[in-house]
Amino acid sequence: MIHLEMTKRQRLETVFSGGKPDRPPSLGGWIAAPQLILAISGSSEQDYLNDPVGTALLAYQKVNIDGLIDIFTTRSVDAYRNSDSDNYVKAINEMSYDDVVDAVEGLPSPDEYEDIFDFEVEYSKFRDQLIATQERCGDMVYMPGQWGAGAGASWYNSYGYENYFALIGLRPDLAAKLFKIGGAEGRNRSKMIAKAVREGIFPKAVLLGEDICTQRGSMISPRFLEEHYASALSYGLEPLLEVGCRPVWHSDGDVRELIPMLISCGIEGFQGFQPECGMLIEEIAKIRTRNGDKLLIFGPISVTTELPVLSPSEIRQRVRHAAEVCKDEADLAFCTSNTINPDVPIENLLAMYDEIQNLT
Repeated sequence: MIHLEMTKRQRLETVFSGGKPDRPPSLGGWIAAPQLILAISGSSEQDYLNDPVGTALLAYQKVNIDGLIDIFTTRSVDAYRNSDSDNYVKAINEMSYDDVVDAVEGLPSPDEYEDIFDFEVEYSKFRDQLIATQERCGDMVYMPGQWGAGAGASWYNSYGYENYFALIGLRPDLAAKLFKIGGAEGRNRSKMIAKAVREGIFPKAVLLGEDICTQRGSMISPRFLEEHYASALSYGLEPLLEVGCRPVWHSDGDVRELIPMLISCGIEGFQGFQPECGMLIEEIAKIRTRNGDKLLIFGPISVTTELPVLSPSEIRQRVRHAAEVCKDEADLAFCTSNTINPDVPIENLLAMYDEIQNLT
């Protein structure tokens, strides 16, 4: 029998629809260390400074990535990730708690957020950016994470950690208002993704989610989230589910106690997996969606306990193990648990990508 090799788009579309591809696809875009990009692409530092996106795309092409969930770039070749002292302000906020209360009380209602959203204008910008970047990506499928879709719960970005969590404890009514606003904003974003899916410029799976868990579990009471957040998330996900676009939840930390709620809201997959937090692929792969279907897994290669510390042969074994675990239990697209930083040896990175190509 002749074994026909799929295109990258066919491979991804097959997995997203629950089918069996010629091999599991790979998702990239999260190499956050420019020196690794340069080593893979064979480019110079000046090449990167002149065109960081183009240089990164060359590296992903060389390791035969199927899809891109982001294209990380930095301001210099000596930096990594995309945060520094100038823009990382989540933990520091000049607003007092009383200021935050006044600000949230003064926010428009969730219905008003939907009414004032100019869908056509925003969608035109969204569509143009997708098409322009896809042209640069060539045969790699550009499917950037959509962190605004679904429903926002990480309002510490706006008000600071202390103020936000104090608000949840002292004014649950205002926290509930923020969740509903997050659901309204998330639904607007989901509507744009859904239209892009119908037009064939976005695949039928999307990475989204909220960083609301630490390595010890949820930062917010699961009971509180079920009471005040779940309905907003369900509402925000509806447009995606209506067009068959599978929402995949980015799972930093220990998300296990929130999985039943997330599944009930319509989440159909998970990305991430920190085994040191108990997020084990062997267990997560057995979970089913609310419709009884297999989960869609973006993962599960760890950037904490595997890629930086194991040997290349051990990395290859972890790739094969993940493929075997998910073979009959889950739909798998290989991805790392988070960004790939300078502590990852280039030999391990290349071993991971190479072993994915060897799978059938």
